[in-house]
Amino acid sequence: MRFRRKTRAGRPDPDVVLPPEGVPLRLEIAGLGARLGAQITDVLITGLAAGSLHVLLSALGLSAPRTLTALAMFLFFVIRIPYYVLAELAWNGQTLGKKLMKIKVVSHDGASLTTHAVVLRNLMKEAEIFLPGTLLLTLDEASPVSSSLALAWIVAVLAVPLMNSYRRRMGDLMAGTHVIQLPVPVLLSDVAEAVRARAPEKPGDGFAFLAHQLDHYGALELQTLEGILRNAERRDLSPAAHRAQRETLAAIVGKIRNKISYPEAVETPDHLRFLRAFYNAQRAHLEQRQLFGDRRADKFHGQDGTGNGAKKP
Repeated sequence: MRFRRKTRAGRPDPDVVLPPEGVPLRLEIAGLGARLGAQITDVLITGLAAGSLHVLLSALGLSAPRTLTALAMFLFFVIRIPYYVLAELAWNGQTLGKKLMKIKVVSHDGASLTTHAVVLRNLMKEAEIFLPGTLLLTLDEASPVSSSLALAWIVAVLAVPLMNSYRRRMGDLMAGTHVIQLPVPVLLSDVAEAVRARAPEKPGDGFAFLAHQLDHYGALELQTLEGILRNAERRDLSPAAHRAQRETLAAIVGKIRNKISYPEAVETPDHLRFLRAFYNAQRAHLEQRQLFGDRRADKFHGQDGTGNGAKKP
């Protein structure tokens, strides 16, 4: 898998991923706000761990009062580097802060995230994040040259992510990584619920199916029919595609009617309503049979005498 830029209004689009299968995917680049929020969370976690250990050592009398500050800074350093490296290795590019902000580190070329890349990008974090933070605390009007150099380094570090479309800091550039926003999973609506909402059963109006008519199909055919019904909901099809869809629905209705020996004719305007009603009834029938231990995998269920859905030889 590799990252490939596609134009969008004449500008490169870094969110488009082109895997070897050739199907473009969109992985949104993580925003600076999300990355900053994750970084603050991780700093608080490691700082709290270092502070707790520091209090414990002080209570045990293992540190002199004059070395408390130096010891605290050393503990913070010793804890944060293993934390970032081990967390991103264990959780596939995520720390606790990144998990909270729904972002993760990925390899820029689409390959697996390597240990070398994780270690390198997190060691560079010392120079990019914690060193500028220390420099901010040491700015002094009495030494304008050193303060100007420190300020220039801070500006340069902050400018690097703003100057590239992938928002990569120097550590990401050296390690060959960048940070993405994890996609939010979206559950599709229940087709059966949609059937009940759109086509309520009324006396004398609708399609009824008997139990023996619903014994012809299994879960595989039900899933196939569900895909057809979902595709029928699309409104972005061309006129030619709509005609082809109507022909497909007519053919499916004809095959189902012949298979289950459905006696009544189904007019063209009612094809989709017929399929929705059949899906609803078939699903309820299969769920009821499964309660009694009869799981019907497909329309060949039980033909080999074992109930596993295989054809007879």
